[in-house]
Amino acid sequence: MKRMSIRLGAGLALMLVAAGAFAAQLPDFTQIVKKNAPAVVHVKAYYDGAHNNPPSQNHRRGPQQLPPGVPDIFRRFFGQPMPRGGREHISIGSGFIISSDGYILTNNHVVENADKVTVRLHDRRVFTAKVVGTDEPYDIALLKVDAKNLPTVTLGDSSTLQPGQWVLAIGMPFNFDYTVTQGIVSAVGRSFGANDQPDVPFIQTDVPINHGNSGGPLFNLNGQVVGINSQIYSSTGGYMGVSFSIPINIAMDAVRQIKSKGYVSRGMIGVMIQQVNAKKAKALGLPSASGALIAKVNDGSPADKAGLETGDVIQAFNGREILNAADLPPMVASTAPGTTVSLKVFHQGESETVKVKLGEKPRDEGSYSSVNPTDKAVSGSSALGFNVENITDDQREALDIKDGQGVVISDVYGRQAMQAGLRSGFVILMVGQNRVTSVKDFKSLTKNVDPGDTVMLLVRNRHGNTAFITVSVPKQD
Repeated sequence: MKRMSIRLGAGLALMLVAAGAFAAQLPDFTQIVKKNAPAVVHVKAYYDGAHNNPPSQNHRRGPQQLPPGVPDIFRRFFGQPMPRGGREHISIGSGFIISSDGYILTNNHVVENADKVTVRLHDRRVFTAKVVGTDEPYDIALLKVDAKNLPTVTLGDSSTLQPGQWVLAIGMPFNFDYTVTQGIVSAVGRSFGANDQPDVPFIQTDVPINHGNSGGPLFNLNGQVVGINSQIYSSTGGYMGVSFSIPINIAMDAVRQIKSKGYVSRGMIGVMIQQVNAKKAKALGLPSASGALIAKVNDGSPADKAGLETGDVIQAFNGREILNAADLPPMVASTAPGTTVSLKVFHQGESETVKVKLGEKPRDEGSYSSVNPTDKAVSGSSALGFNVENITDDQREALDIKDGQGVVISDVYGRQAMQAGLRSGFVILMVGQNRVTSVKDFKSLTKNVDPGDTVMLLVRNRHGNTAFITVSVPKQD
């Protein structure tokens, strides 16, 4: 018995030594947290209820296409709105300071359509933030607070991330300040297909992320931000081990464009694509079930001009292999319009190289930028925050609009117009009680609109539904 005790004691000692050696190899995140926590902020978006469209679980995009073998799971954003009595709502999330003069990054879905946004810093100071611009496809929002000499994060290069690397998140889950969680990168370049943010090559991690983490930073072991925590897969709304972050390279490209021109432009080929499965690969004579199968080529598109055809399979984009059809959209979108790219295309049993000059993808209707003039005290039709053009014959036929009636909204750039529900493609039939017949007519009817005014419009949406909508014109600060 004594001999057994000695053996057990020796075995336990060896286990403790092994455990100690293993623990010594684990990273220590202490210094990363100390250095970067002061640059992480708490974001609150307030909704007065007047617009009936604060962000909510139902309002935000849900998954239309789930990974195979994952039953009864749905993806949810997590900037959860919180009722505060009456009709007011509050959406909470996280963000981080990217420049000492007060620019802050967060998710669009945290502040989307908000009437007011506040930011609380690590030192407990609270600022009202201006929404400089948003981009819904990338789920990015750029905020600005009136402050100087603020602590900032260090930005990294998300293109260097690899599965298995340690990463760290700092955020405000469930309103608990400055919570730190860690994990590893599970996958990079993860895409969800055409139905949900197809232009984002997400970073997948097992970092615990929950409600309120939206918009917070994801750090590598060098203490650099490599992503913005954005989404989770969950059956309950809580952490289930699968989290997704927007690559910081994508986010900062959006920031640069918002600052310089007020919106984000993306490349476009002009095709509809499908996944290649084993049966399709066999029928086409492909060596493997990979690539993006072209189901449709849009007339007059860059793909059409380059000679691409329905049934062709795009196998590579500028030398980058296309394993799944979902790999292609982020590559195209992140390439500037006007760029000539090289495609490896499988056509009629052979692979060939095709040069395509990218077009510009139509701007998303959910984006907004204060770089445009609506937040300034302007008068006339421009004060309403959207542009109009004369309606085409095809649009008249599609929406059952008579000749000599209406103008179509070409783009919406104003926050008040966005909050009112106006979108590109909607048709303005009346201003007040006066019918609109042309762009000239619309400008005449709105020429006396001043800051502080409210204008009633009769609008027909893209589904043919008609309703009166009011748009308030911002007053001068």
